Amino acid sequence: MKTVLYPGSFDPFTNGHLDLVERAGMLFDRVIVAVAVNAAKAPIFTMQERCELIRQSCADLEHVEVVAIDGLLVDSLDHYGADAILRGLRAFSDFEYELQMALMNRNLRRNSETIFMMPTLKNSFVSSTLVKEVARLNGDFEKYVPPPVAAALHRKLTAGNQK
Repeated sequence: MKTVLYPGSFDPFTNGHLDLVERAGMLFDRVIVAVAVNAAKAPIFTMQERCELIRQSCADLEHVEVVAIDGLLVDSLDHYGADAILRGLRAFSDFEYELQMALMNRNLRRNSETIFMMPTLKNSFVSSTLVKEVARLNGDFEKYVPPPVAAALHRKLTAGNQK
């Protein structure tokens, strides 16, 4: 069984992320969405909330498993028996950072492979950061995230405005 590990902070999980998960399912038997901590970011959702929102968003995809990870990504490859890492590239500006990460992972674990996938055209500009910004400014963000995420983001922002 071929398994790919798709790591990210996923705060929030977008339609672009979902698109990659669905398409990766055509190439791999199992897609593990690995929700990770990113010390450089202040997430809106807790790790547990992000995992649950991804599970809800991928509920009809039998090939998907959602896990929380911490530590080196290459250790998670071994732990989950993954054959490769999946990363999305939206723009050329993503490439340099992603290349550095892929090379570091290969240096840490010699047989580490990274698969890069491009988003579909309709998702090419969607990022979690932009979705959060549009949502915070009361813009129409719902078309960029799966319905469970949209509902949770509404609740989170409404609760934040009541403080």
